Amino acid sequence: MKALRWHGKKDIRYDTADEPMIEHPRDAILKVSSCAICGSDLHLFDGFMPGMKSGDIMGHEFMGEVMEVGKDNHALKPGDRVVIPFTIFCGECEQCRRGNYAVCERTNRNAEAAAKLFGHSCAGLFGYTHLTGGYPGGQAEYVRVPFADTTHIRVPDSLTDEQALFLGDILPTGWQAAAQCDIESSDTVAIWGAGPVGQMALRSAMLMGAEKVVVIDRVPERLAMARDAGAITINFDEESVLDRLGDITRGKGPEKCIDAVGMESHATRSFDAIYDRVKQAVMLETDRPHVLREMIYVCRPAGILSVPGVYGGLIDKIPFGASMNKGLTWRMGQTHVKRWTDLLLGHILEGRIDPSFVITHKVGLNQGPDMYTTFRDKLDGCIKVVLKP
Repeated sequence: MKALRWHGKKDIRYDTADEPMIEHPRDAILKVSSCAICGSDLHLFDGFMPGMKSGDIMGHEFMGEVMEVGKDNHALKPGDRVVIPFTIFCGECEQCRRGNYAVCERTNRNAEAAAKLFGHSCAGLFGYTHLTGGYPGGQAEYVRVPFADTTHIRVPDSLTDEQALFLGDILPTGWQAAAQCDIESSDTVAIWGAGPVGQMALRSAMLMGAEKVVVIDRVPERLAMARDAGAITINFDEESVLDRLGDITRGKGPEKCIDAVGMESHATRSFDAIYDRVKQAVMLETDRPHVLREMIYVCRPAGILSVPGVYGGLIDKIPFGASMNKGLTWRMGQTHVKRWTDLLLGHILEGRIDPSFVITHKVGLNQGPDMYTTFRDKLDGCIKVVLKP
């Protein structure tokens, strides 16, 4: 089969790979009909995440048709159309029973290595590093889905691939980012990053009743998409984020702040951004936390910081004293996709949100390597790429 495979920093290739086989009785083999490039894939592309191996198959946002199931998988049958959550979960461990699917205790087959780095392991993830299980991803013609009897979302016939695909990652990620904010009708919610997750967080915050949503970015197409949804926008290359947020909130600051950027913040003018790039270049820091620092500084006392953006290692110069003295609450983590599936599927079916709005490029899987660069560099108005094997 053909797949997009990682061969090193900025080296994604459209390669031949072995077709997957059933390895466990709960498995399923999926013929991929649609997959996408996610912002967190760029952390692998840019070489910032440890634990990758040459030849790893990329991709954690995908869907398709079930071709084969293991003998103990009674939830699926050949011909079923499903979206696959990016977090693999068993549905039986203590964390799964609590709805904390992204920290499933059983699905990371390299849990011991992850625990050495992080203290404990998260769940297994598709198409990511070997610290999260090293499972082949879905940017391929076929993919093996472990724990497939639980790790799937059945797709109604009335929905197109484009409407359903993002139930596996960016829609629930944006929704969880907003849900973690405990939004009230008087709240101003500030979102750093107008990429796909930021766009979903924006629309989620509005559905939850926020009075104002402010979106911070510098890419014109992203900011225009946010304005079309009713957001106030700030271009951080053209104006001061601190001053503008102060004006919008009458000096009080937003009650809720969402970091939809993560470890590769692209701030360019501030001293701390220059500091981070130097530290990163000499391997004294892995992630660039400019957004986290800015959120701590501007957030209204007793507010909430929600962090769906991915961080992979060590960050420096975090004003934790300010966070503590202002009484800020931090909420973060990989997305508990299953927790939100029924609610979000209902929103789509009832017309409250159509996630396909975010797609700007739809191409064949063979164009994937070029689209990684297009997506990373925000070329050609690119906001979200869907690939067709």
